[in-house]
This record gives sequence, C-alpha cells and structure tokens, in this order.
Amino acid sequence: MKAVICLKKIALFVISAIFLSGTMISAETAIHQLDQISAYSAILMNADTGTVVFEKSAYQERAMASTTKIMSTLLTLEAGNLDAEFKVDDYAIRIEGTSMGLLPGDIVTRRALCYGMMLPSGNDAANAAAVSVAGNIGAFVDMMNNRAAEIGMNNTHFANPSGLDANRHYSTAFDMAKLIIEALKNSEFGTICGTKNIQLKYGNPPYLRWLSNNNKLLDMYDGCIGGKTGYTIDARRCLITAAQREGVTLIAVTLNAGDDWNDHIKMYDYGYAMYDRKIIDYDVSKYSVDVVGGEKDSVPVELAEPLYVNLLESEMAMVEIKVSPLPFLYGGFEKGEFAGNLVFYYNGSQIKSAALLTVESCKIKKEKLNFFEKCLQYVINLF
Repeated sequence: MKAVICLKKIALFVISAIFLSGTMISAETAIHQLDQISAYSAILMNADTGTVVFEKSAYQERAMASTTKIMSTLLTLEAGNLDAEFKVDDYAIRIEGTSMGLLPGDIVTRRALCYGMMLPSGNDAANAAAVSVAGNIGAFVDMMNNRAAEIGMNNTHFANPSGLDANRHYSTAFDMAKLIIEALKNSEFGTICGTKNIQLKYGNPPYLRWLSNNNKLLDMYDGCIGGKTGYTIDARRCLITAAQREGVTLIAVTLNAGDDWNDHIKMYDYGYAMYDRKIIDYDVSKYSVDVVGGEKDSVPVELAEPLYVNLLESEMAMVEIKVSPLPFLYGGFEKGEFAGNLVFYYNGSQIKSAALLTVESCKIKKEKLNFFEKCLQYVINLF
C-alpha cells in the first residue's frame, strides 16, 4: 500500500528544538545582528530548498569580482580530462591581478587550474582554463552566459572568466547563491573550494609548490565547507560561502561589503537559530508488507530510525510523505527485515528517507503431506 500525504494533514510532534549556532546566541540577538550587515547586497539561502532566509537588496545588479571564478571553475570541471597535462596559452596568462604564478611555457592540468582559481584566485588560471576548455576566451565567456541561463541566473552577464571589472559584467546576490548551489552539486568543486592548502605540481619543468585558500571563513566559522572571495575597485569586497550543520546547508552571499567575514557569521548565526530540528512522528503501524510462501500472509512494519527534518515553519506547507512498502517478501525472514521506505519530499524533491523494517519474523510455510507422501517420508526416516 502506498500513500502520499501532505504534512498539513498529519500530526507533527516537535521532540526538540536546538539552536545550531556555534556561539549559541539567542534568536533575538541573531535578528538584531542583521541590522549590522555591512554589505550593500546580501542573501542567506537554504541550499536544499531554495528558501531565502534573509536578503538585503539581493536582486540588485552589481559587480561580483572574483566570485566569477565559481562559474569558470564549474565549466572547467564539467569539461573533464582534469589530469591531462598541457602547455598554457602564453598570451592568456598575461593578465593583471591575483595569480597562481603561471609563466610562459608552463605545463599544467585543468585540475591544477581549478585549484588556482578557487584558492589564490588566480586570474592567470581563469584565462588559461578558458582557452583550454573553449579554444579562446570569447568562446568561454559565451559558455559562461549559456550556463548561467540554464541555472536560471536571469540578472547576470559575464564579460570575462576572471571577474576583473568590465562593461556588462554583473550579477546579483540571489543569482550568485544559485550559482554556488549548482556548483556544489559537483563533488570535485566541493572538494576544491573546501581545501585550505594544497601542494600541486606545475611549471616548466613542473615542480611542487603550495597554494593557500583566501577564504578565512573556513577557519572562522564552524561548519563552513567552502566558498570564494573577490575584490576589485568597482565591486569592492565580495564573498560567497557555504556552511553545513545538522543536515542544513546554508549559502551566504555578500556583494560590496565592508566587513564580509563578520557579515557571513551574523547571517549564519541567524539562519541556524531559525532552523530547529524536528522529529516527524508518523504512524506507519497501519502499513504492512505481503508475504509469499510464509506462515503469515503479511507482517506489519516500523521505521528503522526516527525521521528528523530541519525546516522553517514556512517550508512545512511544501512537505509530503510517501510510504512505500515492498510489493512482497518471501517467507523465512527474521524481525527487522528491510521492507520498504518512507520518503520525505520538499516541493517535489526528496530530502530525507527512512527504511521500513518488519516488526515480526515469518517462517517458511510447510506444505501438508498427503497419505502417500507421509508413507514415503516414514520409509525415508527409517533409513
């Protein structure tokens, strides 16, 4: 038996509400701190649900500096062949600003360039990657804008792979939050942007050197899993980060900020103070799984473990539960046999699940013997 039930119609019992902020500040304090956000544009978004938890001029178009390299890195990773060595384009790496130290004739890999973009924010790495992936920088910029359209970044336009100030190079805090959510779906990207330091081999001939991440929030905030920094004269300080606690992944974006590190901490403190950990006490005792070849026709099921969710009250209306027992089990199993799943959906997308287990064991059904079979079994037992 299967059922899809809106949570509006079922009982939710809150077993506990836990403030997740590392400083355990009160919700009132967290709310007050939002008045002190220095950024001209800011947003805090739930990466799993897309819910905007907090925003300040988040839809206003602004320069976004080197946070641009999130897109450049994502496209480079999606191009594949990450560990194939090649010589950098000597003209492309002749670019001002931050660098991973590339020189004409250097031998690199796309993977090394991705680290070079995300950690020290190398403009040389961004240009070298663009030529490697698309053949030239202009074609790569077209790829960036096409990918932005696919993601739904409707108020974004890229003019270069590095993020240097340029005409028609802009985005919004909202769009950049959508970008890093998309990028984090790529496991390679998550590994790279969360790396604090790494030793890589490149050059001519290649030799080992260290790259360090400019993202100080990796050390400053418990739960920060990565992000990207940025700065230009036009854009000022820009920062995009992601944090994860108790199964909740939040994205923070600030554009043109005077105190971006503390802006992000304040937003995360607020976000994790707003999310509480609820246990869904959903009664599955009315469900059972059919048994084939067993002493019982069916057995009841239970949840293998409690089903916890971390959602705002406003998000609960978008929740559904689907109970899906297996079509049947064969007789001859013990109590605790896997018997299906209970799945928790938010806005049509699965976010949690718990296994269903049998409450009872069930032996194999023994067939009754007729007179001839009983006689035969008696003779066999004599020998």
